[in-house]
Parts: sequence; C-alpha cells; structure tokens
Amino acid sequence: MTKHIFITGISTGIGYAAAEMLVGRGYHVFGSVRQQADAERVRAALGDGVTPLLFDVTDHEGVVTAVAHIQSIVGEQGLAGLVNNAGISTTGPLMYLPLDAMRRQFEVNLFGLLDVTQQCLPLLGARPNAPHPHGRIINVSSVSGKIAYPFMGAYAASKHALEALSDALRRELLLYGIDVIVIEPGTTATPIIAKASAGTEQYAHTDYGPLLAQMTGAAIAKRQQTAIPVAKVAAAIVAALENPHPKTRYAIPRKWLTGWFLPRILPDRWFDRLVARELKLR
Repeated sequence: MTKHIFITGISTGIGYAAAEMLVGRGYHVFGSVRQQADAERVRAALGDGVTPLLFDVTDHEGVVTAVAHIQSIVGEQGLAGLVNNAGISTTGPLMYLPLDAMRRQFEVNLFGLLDVTQQCLPLLGARPNAPHPHGRIINVSSVSGKIAYPFMGAYAASKHALEALSDALRRELLLYGIDVIVIEPGTTATPIIAKASAGTEQYAHTDYGPLLAQMTGAAIAKRQQTAIPVAKVAAAIVAALENPHPKTRYAIPRKWLTGWFLPRILPDRWFDRLVARELKLR
C-alpha cells in the first residue's frame, strides 16, 4: 500500500530533494508550492508520485482547502508523515529591522507551520480510534535554532521558537503516539544562500553597513562552495520518517567543531569574543 507524505515548500531546495527521494522510494508526496509554474515543473520532473498543492502556508483558507483535498484522496489511509519545510530567512541588524519583517518571519516559519500541523493532525492519527497507523511530524529547523549569529536574529528567533514548539508538541502528542522530529541543517546548497543579503542595502547608511557588505559577492560564493549537499538533508528527513527508533533531532552542521560543538559548549562571553573577532565588530 502506498504511503502518503505531505511536504511544505517543494519547489526547490530541501523540500524538492526530499520529495524526489521519497517518490523514488515509492511514497506518494503532496507538496505545497506558491506558483502554478512551479507546480507544473515539479509534476513534470517527478511524475505521478507527486501532487503539487498551490497555496501559501500563511493563508489559512488555502491551508484548509489543501488539507481537505489531501483527505479526499487518502481517505482512511491517512498520512504517514508531515514535513514542515517551508520557510524564509530575514537578514538585518535587530536595531533597525522593521517589525513587519520580523512578523513576516514568524508568520511563515512558525505560525504558518503550526496552522498546517493543526489541520493535518487528524490525518496523522490524532483522534480516537484512528483507522491507520500514526504518522510522524518532521520539522525542518536549523543550526540557528540553537546558535544565534549577528544579523540573523529574526531567523534564529523563529527557529529557536520552532525548537520549543517541537518539544512541547512531541510531548503533547504522546497521547496519540505521534512523534515529532527536528532536522537541524547548517548552510545548505539551496537558493536561499543567494538570498541571504537581499534587502540589506537598506542598512547601508548605518554603522553596520560595511559589515553587511561583506555578506555579498565573494562571501556568498564561498558559502555556496562549502555548503551541505541538499541530498544529505533529504536523507536525514527520510531517516526520520523510516527509522523505527528515530532520534528527536538530526543535527547536520556545515562544520561540526566550529559550527556546532564550540558555540554550544563555550561560555557565552567567550563565543561573543570569537564572533566579534571574526566579523570585526570591535
């Protein structure tokens, strides 16, 4: 019997790679996209194994309609998994960041994610006497869910919140036997890298202007060269869905020592000094 998976944000990057990998393993993937052209491209590339759904995770009515469509297809078979992958990254110093930009960051990365999750929970088995095996929820977070760097405060705050939401949700859903697993990748080879400096020109007149300028051009090219292959993150998602005893978190940092272990074990003031030296903040 074909298992059904719902992934948000499958037009590019991690979502597309995960959809491609899961279709190749015999799953049927429902995936959200925001443009009709993306829906047609994904369907042409992945075939009948994928059903694109045209909606934005911040559009409640669109979410409800999409989940109702999924239910009409899967019926009593339900969903084997929900992969909350859709997200955005907002860059800028918190001293000047427009509050609307911060709100948008949370609307996509947290509130939209929770809306999708709430609507999908009955299909994952969060109801009495569910007629199908309980599904799993995979939340794509980031190393930024544990470590906050300068100019990435809005993104890191949304991912820190997602980490807390995931822990609370996992413990609440013990009632139904539904697991919640977090994927924590570092910089991954996706189009989001090239967008990292988008909008930072508005801060050029501030004291942070010269520092933000370093995030463009050669710096972006270097990050792209050393970024984590997107297939590695997709493989972690598959493992989280299929492993009979999955971990609660799958960390995939770009650099294990300097990008994961040291920032989390060093005293805060020590790490502050390292960041200040690297970015020339003093």
